[in-house]
Amino acid sequence: MALDSPTPIAPYDAPVKDLYAVGEMPPLGHVPKQMHAWAIRRERHGEPDKAMQLEVVDTPEIDSNEVLVLVMAAGVNYNGIWAGLGQPISPFDGHGAEYHIAGSDAAGVVWAVGDKVKRWKVGDEVVVHCNQDDGDDEECNGGDPMFSPTQRIWGYETPDGSFAQFTRVQSQQLMPRPRHLTWEESACYTLTLATAYRMLFGHEPHELKPGMNVLVWGASGGLGSFAIQLINAAGGNAIGVISDEDKREFVMDLGAKGVINRKDFKCWGQLPKVNTPEYKAWFAEARKFGKAIWDITGKGNNVDIVFEHPGEATFPVSTLVCKKGGMVVICAGTSGFNCTFDVRYLWMHQKRVQGSHFAHLKQASAANKLMLERRIDPCMSEVFPWAEIPQAHLKMYRNEHKPGNMSVLVQAPTTGLRTFEDALEAGPR
Repeated sequence: MALDSPTPIAPYDAPVKDLYAVGEMPPLGHVPKQMHAWAIRRERHGEPDKAMQLEVVDTPEIDSNEVLVLVMAAGVNYNGIWAGLGQPISPFDGHGAEYHIAGSDAAGVVWAVGDKVKRWKVGDEVVVHCNQDDGDDEECNGGDPMFSPTQRIWGYETPDGSFAQFTRVQSQQLMPRPRHLTWEESACYTLTLATAYRMLFGHEPHELKPGMNVLVWGASGGLGSFAIQLINAAGGNAIGVISDEDKREFVMDLGAKGVINRKDFKCWGQLPKVNTPEYKAWFAEARKFGKAIWDITGKGNNVDIVFEHPGEATFPVSTLVCKKGGMVVICAGTSGFNCTFDVRYLWMHQKRVQGSHFAHLKQASAANKLMLERRIDPCMSEVFPWAEIPQAHLKMYRNEHKPGNMSVLVQAPTTGLRTFEDALEAGPR
C-alpha cells in the first residue's frame, strides 16, 4: 500500500516573541525562550488534578543528537498518573529536575535539530516513541536497547514530556507521522501500540504465530485494542476479557474470536493460601474461567500467550490458564504490584513468565508502519482540550474512560485537523 507523501510546510507570517499563547504558532524554527506546560512538582504529588498545574517554564535546550518538537497533540497514558502520584516511584528520584512534565506520546513538527542530527529537518511531521538510551553500550550496538543500563522512558523518567508546547527528544525517537490521521489520532497510539507489539513479537521463541490463541486482559483499553488488532492481523485468535458488557461489541468488531466478561467469575485478587478452603473456592472459579476460554478455543485448548497488564488482580488466573510451555507476558500492574501464583503450575507445565517494557526503535517502527499502511486503527476514543489534561488523567485513574486511546490537544487548536496549515488557519492570531 502506498504511503502518504510528505509535503513541506508553506511559508507563513508570524511575530517573533519570547512566549506564545497555546495554539499560537511561532515562525517556523523560531524557539521562544519560554513555553506553557502542565508541570508536576514533588510537593504536589497526588491525584492528577492536584499534581498537574499550569506553569510557564523555560523551553528546553537541545544537545547535538537531540530534536525540539512543537507538540500538536499528545496521548494520555497511565504513566502520567503514576508521575503525578509519585508511584511506584517518583520521577524526581530518577531525573532530579525541579519540575516534571509528563506525557510519553506526541505528534508534532520538528522545530529545531542538533548539529549531529541527519535524518530529520525542521518542518518534518513526526510521532515520538518514548524509549531513550545513551546509545554507547553493547546492548545499544548489537543487542537489545531495552536492556541498556541507560534505558529510560521519556516523559516519565525524563522531565520533558509532551504536555507542553515544546518537547525535547532524542532524534532516534522520531518516526514519520501518518498523514491520513488527524493530529490527535496521530498522538494517541505509539506507546500502547509499540508496547503491545513487543509483548507479542519480541520475546523469542514465544512469538505470536498464525493459529495461536491469546488471552487479552483489558481488551477494550489502549493496550488491549492494539493487541486484538495485532493478533488478528497475524492470523492468531484473540480472546478478549472485558469488565462491562457495553464493551463486548467494540472488542468483537476489532477482530476478537470471542469475549469473556470477568464479572461473571469470582477468582480475582491475590492467590489464597494453597490447600485451604479459600483456595479450593478460588480454584473452582478459575476452572470455570478456563472453561469459558475452551468454549471459544475448543475443549482442552489453553491459550499460548496471556497478554497481561492488570497484575495483582489477574495474575494467579493468568498463570493457571496458560498452556503447557506457553508464556504469560506482563508490562504493567494497574490493579496492583503484588503478583501471586501457584508455582506448581509454572514449573510442572514449564510455563514462562516474561516481563516486557515498551519497545526499541526497530519494534516501534515496525508497529508504526502498520499504522502508516492503514492496517491498524488508532482506536481513539476521546479528545480533551489543553485545559483539561489533568481531568483526562483523572478519568483514566478512576477507570471512567471510554474504550480505546485518549488524546489531548496542545498546539492544535481544535480537532479534525490533518496538516500544519490547517492548525495555523484555525489558531489564534
